[in-house]
Amino acid sequence: MKIISPLPRKRGRLEIIPLIDIMFFLLASFMMVSLTMQHLTGITISLPTATQARSTAKPDMATLTVDRFGQVSLDGRSIRFPDLFTYLRDKARANPYYPVYIEGQKETTHGAMVFVLDLVKRAGIQKVAFSVKVAEPTH
Repeated sequence: MKIISPLPRKRGRLEIIPLIDIMFFLLASFMMVSLTMQHLTGITISLPTATQARSTAKPDMATLTVDRFGQVSLDGRSIRFPDLFTYLRDKARANPYYPVYIEGQKETTHGAMVFVLDLVKRAGIQKVAFSVKVAEPTH
C-alpha cells in the first residue's frame, strides 16, 4: 500500500553561496601559507637616520669614504686596502663592536660599496652602518 503525504515532495538542492564562501576561504588560506613559505636572504645592516650623518662624528669610530673610483679614505685621509684591513682587524680584536660608518660619493658604484662592506665584515667588525647626508630641501 502506498501512503500519500499531504506535503509536497521537495527535491534536494545544492546551495551555491556557501560553496563559494568556502572556496574563497580556502584560496585566501593557501595564499597566506604560500607567502610565509618564502625564504628571503640579505645583508644585515643598520642605516642611521639622515640627521645623524657626519655631524655627530666621534673619535671612537671610523668613517670610511668610498670615492667614484673605488678608493677608500679613512677619516679623511687616503688608505690602501691591506692597511685598512689591518687597521680594522686590530680595532675588532680590541672591540668587535667598534662602530664603522661607510659613506660614498654620489657617483660611487654599488659594487665598490659592497666590496668595502665585505672587507669591514671580514676584518671582524660587528657594528657597520651606511652614513647618509641630508638632502637640501627644494622650495
